[in-house]
Amino acid sequence: MPSILRPKALRASDLVAIAALSGALRPPGDEGEEAMFGQGVEAIERMGFEVRVSPLVHPERSWWWAAAEPREIAGEFNRLLRDPEVRAIFALTGGRMTMSYLDLIDYDAVRADPKPILGMSDISLVHLALFARTGLASLHSELVTFGFGGWGEVHDARRDELADVYLRVLTSAEAVGPLPSGRGWESWRSGRAEGPLVGGLLNRLVDLQATPYAVPVERFDGAILFWEDLLTRSSAVWTDLHVLRLAGVLNRIAGMIVGTPAELEFTEGGPSTLREIVLDVLGDRDIPVLGNVDIGHVGPNLPMPLGIRAEIDTDALALSLLEPAVTSAEG
Repeated sequence: MPSILRPKALRASDLVAIAALSGALRPPGDEGEEAMFGQGVEAIERMGFEVRVSPLVHPERSWWWAAAEPREIAGEFNRLLRDPEVRAIFALTGGRMTMSYLDLIDYDAVRADPKPILGMSDISLVHLALFARTGLASLHSELVTFGFGGWGEVHDARRDELADVYLRVLTSAEAVGPLPSGRGWESWRSGRAEGPLVGGLLNRLVDLQATPYAVPVERFDGAILFWEDLLTRSSAVWTDLHVLRLAGVLNRIAGMIVGTPAELEFTEGGPSTLREIVLDVLGDRDIPVLGNVDIGHVGPNLPMPLGIRAEIDTDALALSLLEPAVTSAEG
């Protein structure tokens, strides 16, 4: 099992790429999404980075429900992984494509020149596969459009907090410490826990575990499992959590972070809150659970680097990163 692979810290004026790793910038002529894209680029540039937009990020590019066919998306991703000038890769948006090209990723290129990969939703599969195969501390984070592109709608103080924490995660070889809490964090089960962060979009995590790119179950030993879900039924979430239970994951983790649910439909006759579902599946496991956290599709997203040790204190409603996600740029 590979050890944690930290990318080199980014520096001011470093070149970063925006890539269509799943969905496209569409539909063509959608001024709202194109505006969010432009605002997302500006948010990244304000952090001090030079932005290069990859060719597949174009309103006229699409194939089925994605920006291009799997082999073409993988080819562009691999070119960015191999390009020594590109120091980080930001995912344009999520979608339904990444499972189709996990076997085409150049994992040796990741090992040779690890760099931060940022995104969420369908991009969770990329993060988790890279983590499983190489140990890369990939970043579950904002997307360029529905993420960084929405920062203009966030209160000035919150936007400044988010920009600061992203910049420190990407550029500092020191632990970030406490992450800024957002709306309505809740203690679903009392306690404190420390451990490496592992997680992403719940349904993608469960799907991945049925493939050769699964996260080894040992990776969950003492981990803090974080997850979110959207556009699904409460019974499906309950079932997916039981899949993780049956796979032994819930017996290994030290704590859990649950993101704010997005468009969750509660199945008739069942519980009316996500908290009830989580606690029912956990049973008598003494695992602290921090709920309604800023990770996922409701946004804005806090950066969650896979494999990096974190601490949750559910009574204090606190989440801290105890280790840096990057190594010194001079190392």
